[in-house]
Amino acid sequence: MPKENAKISCPTFQKQEPLIEDITAKINNAKDVLEKAVFAKELQQEVDVLLSCPDYDEKNTDCNNCRFIANVRTKTAGLILKAEKLA
Repeated sequence: MPKENAKISCPTFQKQEPLIEDITAKINNAKDVLEKAVFAKELQQEVDVLLSCPDYDEKNTDCNNCRFIANVRTKTAGLILKAEKLA
């Protein structure tokens, strides 16, 4: 089944999404948890841009979807960084 691209109409999301997808690919291709952790820190920085968006509007569906996706990615980065501490 083909992956559908995000349809969030927001210039901030549209700018960050390719960066985040690139970092996610680097995490997925990393050989070990220490290498993944380097990219997880980068991922968190890029996701923080979305989470701190000054244009966030809780009544906007696109904003809510973006915030949900950003929170999932934050949790992903956090899990990788916890795994690094255990390595």
